[in-house]
Amino acid sequence: MSSPGASDRLIERRRRLARGRWGELIASVLLTAKGYRILARRHVTPYGEVDIIAARRDRIAFVEVKRRTTTADAQASLTPAQAARIARAADYWLSKHPHYLQREVGLDAVLVTARGWPRHVPNALDLM
Repeated sequence: MSSPGASDRLIERRRRLARGRWGELIASVLLTAKGYRILARRHVTPYGEVDIIAARRDRIAFVEVKRRTTTADAQASLTPAQAARIARAADYWLSKHPHYLQREVGLDAVLVTARGWPRHVPNALDLM
């Protein structure tokens, strides 16, 4: 039998996953409203998961979604290690979809908070 603490941790983990999926849904709606076509959500590669892959005109965006209490906290949670992981995953995805190689590639972020509008930050991870 598992301990009561383990049960509480499992419940909290499930809540975090649900909030993360909600944030990804909000980010997808925002990107769609901005004219992006969602190509994939929660795409897993050997190098890690990309939350959203979206295309608009001559641009393809590999998007990390961060849901936090404030926009500043969400932005602060973006790390160089995440940027490197997403860049490797993007390279892998592009190698499997060569018809997108001629497009501009962006490593973007969507910052989602409990209150307020989500914020799309193009090339947020390129700068790290």
